[in-house]
Amino acid sequence: MKTKIVKIGNAKGIRLPKAVIEQTGLDEEVEIQIKDGKIIIQSVKKERADWDSAFEKMAQNNDDILLDEEILSDQSSWDNTEWEW
Repeated sequence: MKTKIVKIGNAKGIRLPKAVIEQTGLDEEVEIQIKDGKIIIQSVKKERADWDSAFEKMAQNNDDILLDEEILSDQSSWDNTEWEW
């Protein structure tokens, strides 16, 4: 696909066809990088966007157990009877 560079105010830019934007999943905000003489445009990743699926995979693999379970089982009677939150 070919396109022309157009003047946009004091800058220059290109127009991306709607089909290209839909196929790539670009959103309102994008990140632009230059790599090996090429312009790379990609959607900005939203922080924690895929955490739900990661937690589900952890649960399926039993990777979501407490790492300090021994410490919790060695609580004194004070920890169990006297402590209040």
